[in-house]
Amino acid sequence: MEHTSPVIARFRPIGLAEMDAVRLQDRVDTKYVFPAERLDAVLEELLPHYRVLEVDGVRGTDYRSLYYDTEDLHSFHDHHNGRVRRSKVRYREYLGSGLCFLEVKRKTGRGRTDKVRRQVEAIPERMPEDHASYVREASGNDAPLHPTLWNRFTRLTLVREDRPERLTLDLGLRFHAPGTPPGDAVELGGLVVAEVKQARADRTSPFVRAMRRMGRRPGGMSKYCVGMLTLHPGLKYNNFKPVLRDLERTRNAA
Repeated sequence: MEHTSPVIARFRPIGLAEMDAVRLQDRVDTKYVFPAERLDAVLEELLPHYRVLEVDGVRGTDYRSLYYDTEDLHSFHDHHNGRVRRSKVRYREYLGSGLCFLEVKRKTGRGRTDKVRRQVEAIPERMPEDHASYVREASGNDAPLHPTLWNRFTRLTLVREDRPERLTLDLGLRFHAPGTPPGDAVELGGLVVAEVKQARADRTSPFVRAMRRMGRRPGGMSKYCVGMLTLHPGLKYNNFKPVLRDLERTRNAA
């Protein structure tokens, strides 16, 4: 795991068992992106209000994910076209823990995100039929799926002290195509991708207030879509131009 911040050692810890009370599988997600050089200052503001997930004495987890999509990239284009009801399919592995899940993340059309998942043994580069059946039932889409994008990052998970809220801070985001070695990955450096997960939108969140003071507005940055555009610049991207411009400005400000 890459170095994150010395401030994180000063947070009170929370374990996985306690985290079950704030799983928030049906939730409102709000994303922000800010320069990685501001991470220490942001964490200092959050210190009185959040606890940090600690597993086996380690704060911060390395993730890797493999996204699946249809041959014509139905999931990518649904997001680009702003469809309010859409789904995303991925495998996610928590590196070092042996935990791996097949996940279907769904936008419900009511401004909410619903996620279902099942534990699997490992990430396959060809989806087995029983996994495909699970995805068809969860997503309502029976089109064949193919692996399209690997991503990797380090995640800090914070849990608010006084109400159900989780905050994830992702660093060192990098992408590579299926069938290529991780060493060929393209890194989206200099950025923290943050996501606030709440039962309902709460603008009094200490993190949301910190972002307002920094002048950062919520945005719709999708790791999957940005990763696909990073590796395949010929894809349609008109509706993603504001997000891509904001990412570039934020990286240049770092």
